[in-house]
Amino acid sequence: MRRGMYILPSLFTAGNIAAGYYAISQAIQGSVSLPFHFDNAAKAIGFAVVFDGLDGRIARMTNTTSDFGRELDSLADVITFGVAPAILAWIWGCHQLSELWQPDLRRKMIQVGAIATFLFLIAGASRLARFNITKNPQPKNPGRPGRKYFVGMPIPAGAAMIAATVHFGDGAPIDRWWQTALWLVFILLISYMMVSTWRFWSPKGIDLRTRQPFWGFILICGAICLVWFFSEYFLFSLCLLYLVSGVLARFAYAIHRRPPASPPTYEPESGVDMA
Repeated sequence: MRRGMYILPSLFTAGNIAAGYYAISQAIQGSVSLPFHFDNAAKAIGFAVVFDGLDGRIARMTNTTSDFGRELDSLADVITFGVAPAILAWIWGCHQLSELWQPDLRRKMIQVGAIATFLFLIAGASRLARFNITKNPQPKNPGRPGRKYFVGMPIPAGAAMIAATVHFGDGAPIDRWWQTALWLVFILLISYMMVSTWRFWSPKGIDLRTRQPFWGFILICGAICLVWFFSEYFLFSLCLLYLVSGVLARFAYAIHRRPPASPPTYEPESGVDMA
């Protein structure tokens, strides 16, 4: 600590932590009558995804990477992309069931929800730990050589999927038991995607310091406009497409993978005793 710390990337990491804390505070205030708190929590997680992408990129571009920054970033990710979305998913998806609807079954649904969201949290933390200690991870379904991929869906993408789903409905919570059941299955699916060894596309392969095609600039401008005017639909579709892309890439590899060539077999010559 006496050597100091790099301020610029750490400021974005601090913004990441602040967004996670704000998301938690908003999630615990949400209810059926106050759904905007849930929507605010989802938006905060969305901003945190941006901060998380900027701190590492800025650190690499300005040559200010450090062990302290990496550790701080990992701790921030556990809070913002682990604890915050888990609490949001639990309260938004389980706690708003009607009080008059079978109290015993409602209590069990809340308990199952607590287990499912905890598994999301522990899966995200495990994903971060694996990412930190692995030097050159290789997915089960290798992609094109020269391109960068994540092994397993990164935890910011998992948190963004939860936040985008909440934002898609303007924060209106789930109030039917079958919707809660589907929500918990979806949470478990996201959790598995994070701890899997499947290939997911990594935006780290995009180098902003080099010349890019002109159509890339047009796409970025179009995406900003879509986020501004149709954020609920665009962000949900984008996150869902990212999740599905990893699943499709895995199944496509399994279908097109050639079985290993079996070693040749030799038949004994006629009249030779093989005993």
